[in-house]
Amino acid sequence: MNQIKEQARRAILELLDASCIGAGQILVIGCSSSEIVGETIGHGSSLTAAEAVFDAIYPILKEKGIYLAAQCCEHLNRALIIEGECAEKYGLEPVCVIPQPKAGGSFATTAWKNFSNPVAVEKIRAHAGMDIGGTLMGMHLKEVAVPVRLSLDHIGNAVLLCARTRPKFIGGCRAKYEE
Repeated sequence: MNQIKEQARRAILELLDASCIGAGQILVIGCSSSEIVGETIGHGSSLTAAEAVFDAIYPILKEKGIYLAAQCCEHLNRALIIEGECAEKYGLEPVCVIPQPKAGGSFATTAWKNFSNPVAVEKIRAHAGMDIGGTLMGMHLKEVAVPVRLSLDHIGNAVLLCARTRPKFIGGCRAKYEE
């Protein structure tokens, strides 16, 4: 699990650097603990692997004031676990569900257990995201999603994909855009 922790720590630091996400913004993580340990998504949930990823990532996000949105699995319609403060700030309506390893996933379950005031919401528009193991977290990103390549492409056995977002470019050839 030490290697998984180190890979997750490296990945989050690189993503934060590349995405320029800041305090008060949201980072969504979809994490298949099954894929991390070499099983098929949804068929080998591992609280140990999920906890290793969470323990590596969450303190860094918390220190920077970035909200973590932990995506649940398809059995909970990819709902998200966030802090109640985040739901309040972004006007998100909580729903009634508590994730479990086999219904929500081990990463969302770990977030629920570690957040100070966890709530579940159905939708979110995050500023950046990390997909560990093909969880399809892109549905929870703001428009426009931009792929971010990191120096590593796996956490454990799980494929790692990341993205940041940017405002839409509008106005055509005469428009000037901020970098």
